[in-house]
Amino acid sequence: MSALNPVMNPVARLPRRAKAITAFSGSPEGKSGSLKKHSLHGAAILGGLAALVGLMFGAAPAEAATCRDPRGFDAFMEDMRHTASAEGISAAAISSALDNVAYDPKIVSKDHGQHVFKQSFEQFSSRMVNSYRLRKGATLIKQYAGTFNRIEEQFGVPAPIIVAIWGLETDFGAVNGNTPTFRALATLAFDCRRSPMFQEELLYGLRVVQRGDLPASAMHGAWAGEIGQTQFMPSSYFKYAVDFNGNGRRDLIHDVPDVLASTANFLAQHGWKRGAGWAPGEPNFPVIKEWNKADVYSRTIAYFATRLDQSH
Repeated sequence: MSALNPVMNPVARLPRRAKAITAFSGSPEGKSGSLKKHSLHGAAILGGLAALVGLMFGAAPAEAATCRDPRGFDAFMEDMRHTASAEGISAAAISSALDNVAYDPKIVSKDHGQHVFKQSFEQFSSRMVNSYRLRKGATLIKQYAGTFNRIEEQFGVPAPIIVAIWGLETDFGAVNGNTPTFRALATLAFDCRRSPMFQEELLYGLRVVQRGDLPASAMHGAWAGEIGQTQFMPSSYFKYAVDFNGNGRRDLIHDVPDVLASTANFLAQHGWKRGAGWAPGEPNFPVIKEWNKADVYSRTIAYFATRLDQSH
């Protein structure tokens, strides 16, 4: 669930690759960390207001600029451990995820260095919906036809929409990101720009571990904390991930049926109307915008899906 964030570009979050969304930079103001289904935009505004209040009431400029715990990262993480424990997260889950986790200034530099995304829909869609992705997407619809039929029966979401998101987010799972998820979440929770949001995402990441979906050591993804082949933030992972292959785990990194069904479940839970259209102005387009607020990105999902729908 993200390529672009409300404050970031899904493209800007992932490692660069010639045929992947990572070929772009900037932020189409759409998703989370990507904030995709969750808006980092509001958190960024709140962070700015907090800094302003600090200045008004005499906070030292350096402290106001960083908003970081003056005791340092390790003390901050000790507090997060206590918070997690108080919320019922097991000591084993906390230890496996947070032992030896380190602050990463490169992640903060990426977060603070995002640029405004200025490509038009025509420019963006022509680059992202290319012949490679159209061929690959059509092949995957055929390859997983049985899975897609079950998904549409259960959730009402057709294959072209899911495959369009899959292709744009990670090039169909080829570019998931390799940043350790808890390093990313802890770093951004400590940094002031969107600290409350990422503290909450850190707790949801721990809940994913405790539930047994993934071991903490396997959780690698985008630098802003998105996980899996369609890039879910941990909160969305915990709320919407589906064990569709029946192995007892919701694995959005390795298990394609789980990835596809979870993406459909997210859309269904946000109001997808079975059998209705998804182009701009049609009933399901607002649901696509719940996936990513950026108009250029959401329109590109719809366009990609339409092209795939016409090809099979």
